[in-house]
Amino acid sequence: MYQDKKVVVVMPAYNAGQTLRRTYDEVMDQGVVDHVIVVDDASGDDTAAIARTLPRTTVVVHPRNAGYGANQKTCYRLALDAGADIIVMVHPDYQYTPRLLPAMVAVIANGLYACVLGSRILGGAALKQGMPWWKYVSNRGLTFIENLLTGAKLSEYHTGYRAFSRELLERLPLDRNSDDFVFDNQMLAQVLWLGYTIAEITCPTRYFREASSINFRRSLRYGFGCIWTGLQYRLGKLGVYRPRLFTGFRPM
Repeated sequence: MYQDKKVVVVMPAYNAGQTLRRTYDEVMDQGVVDHVIVVDDASGDDTAAIARTLPRTTVVVHPRNAGYGANQKTCYRLALDAGADIIVMVHPDYQYTPRLLPAMVAVIANGLYACVLGSRILGGAALKQGMPWWKYVSNRGLTFIENLLTGAKLSEYHTGYRAFSRELLERLPLDRNSDDFVFDNQMLAQVLWLGYTIAEITCPTRYFREASSINFRRSLRYGFGCIWTGLQYRLGKLGVYRPRLFTGFRPM
């Protein structure tokens, strides 16, 4: 609990057997997390078996690989069903440090913002910390385009470290979003559509062999998907197009 609010960490997992326990241990060491939910997207390793040995953890295994976005949909549904007041997504590949959990949770618990991102770009050290240059360039380029289209001023849209209030998650039509990686981008666009301001905290990250990554082909598909999401957002705001991602729910 943090200020009488139940904090649940969700981990969308895929072949994270080598890093899951380290991530979990550091999450629980922060002293603010009540429960952890691990959703294993039909991994080919021992991710699920390891997850089942972790205390205060709910483990769900998809019978087949449904995709990163589908994994998150399950994660958030389970967190809300568990009565979470604050939900934090942490990738179980140990790339993002769980030591930021108290800060991210405090921002939401104190009513400052309903959405907080751990940004790899904000502190200016992403390249020094090992982010491949081509990922850095594509991240910055896509973020520039997306900010133009949405009118936001985020340092990045592509982090896998995110915290949400229950109120916000309940308002998002997540089932309309992709089951693939562009889910992340669509979700943030929906948050902005609703009129919320997204907070960011500088997040140091680690890059190593076991950390998850997508291949070049899927990166291209993700990039085009992000741009299309931004275009739908802008056209929807202009009233010349009614994208399904943003129809049927109103800004604050």
